[in-house]
Amino acid sequence: MLLEFTVGNFLSFKKKKTLSLEAGSIKELKDNIVQEGKFKVLRSTAIYGANSSGKSNFIKALDFMITTIKESSKLNSTDKLKVKPFLLNTETENQPSFFEILFVDSNKRYRYGFELDNDKIHSEWFYVLSENSKKEIPYFIREVDGIGVADVFEEAKGLESKTRDNGLFISLADQFNIDIAKKVMFFTNLNLKVISGIEHEISITMTKSLYEFDNDYYKGKVEKFIKNFNLGFTNFIVDKKSEDAFFENKIKTSHRKFDKFGNLDSIVDFKLKEQESSGTNKLFDIVGFIVYSLEFGGVLVIDELDSKLHPILTQEIIKVFNDPDTNPKNAQLIFTTHDTNLLGANLFRRDQIWFTEKDDFEATDMYSLLEFKDEDGNTIRKDRSFEKDYIRGRYGAIPYISSFQEV
Repeated sequence: MLLEFTVGNFLSFKKKKTLSLEAGSIKELKDNIVQEGKFKVLRSTAIYGANSSGKSNFIKALDFMITTIKESSKLNSTDKLKVKPFLLNTETENQPSFFEILFVDSNKRYRYGFELDNDKIHSEWFYVLSENSKKEIPYFIREVDGIGVADVFEEAKGLESKTRDNGLFISLADQFNIDIAKKVMFFTNLNLKVISGIEHEISITMTKSLYEFDNDYYKGKVEKFIKNFNLGFTNFIVDKKSEDAFFENKIKTSHRKFDKFGNLDSIVDFKLKEQESSGTNKLFDIVGFIVYSLEFGGVLVIDELDSKLHPILTQEIIKVFNDPDTNPKNAQLIFTTHDTNLLGANLFRRDQIWFTEKDDFEATDMYSLLEFKDEDGNTIRKDRSFEKDYIRGRYGAIPYISSFQEV
């Protein structure tokens, strides 16, 4: 399970900012917490903020880290790393960007991170904290002038000289089939999925993969999930006889057709892509990732989850992740949203609600509702109306609009 992600000097993030999914010492909505060894981990997290406040940039930062880890072994020595530092400050524009991830697996906590600019890796580190220990064990620490490998990481010794300046040491260790390195690669490449809730069309590739998997179990999971939302059709089918190359063009939904007396006349098939709403198409596109995450206990990150979806549908997706009965594998959902209705639906603990806001220097700040202090320095009580308070600007992270009469 994901415990933390930290980013610094990337896009609109100047200083290091951390999203933590470690539960705070509060007592509401206990089902929203998973006990993983000695850690209490949140099942879901919502990120709010005005347009251009940095919500999507935070998701992009996580996606950049995942992609960098995944693609590192494919680069040659002259390839650029395509990092985008915070450019609105003369100090940071030429400094390396920072990325670090903490996750829990088999009651152990793994901490991996790196700093890089467009040309090279400036630093890289990997630590493991065992369940019955209070002290992290360093496996390797990399600086510009070299890589120090601990005795506990004996299998990786000798790889230091084979590591490119623009290549990650963890990726090279994975290429040599070292088990502990594979932990990081497995979590970031297979367990952690980042998708867009706006440009979601590419996401249907996962739905296609599950639906066409040589096992009716996954097909049934997809169909059951869709049918539970009662989207106005009686059934949906995949036309396997269709010669269309695109999976989404093969999906049809079945609707009842009535005569003038209101009697059932026949069943009519609609083409999903052409004749169903954009919201229905979005749900079909992302359902594969939802089912995959729930089935394998993964982390699903969605930018603009609520886009094109009715608020009740969005709530139901969140409930699936928050409920231990529908989420027995302890999958996690992290998403950005503008849907304030969710704040009044008793879905989240205070430590599950996060905000992004730009400061006076155009840099993104990030904080949770649990961390937030009111004007008197008090924490926000659990019985507050989070939705009303947020809309009124009590927590910040909302747009400030000048009077149009002045235009």
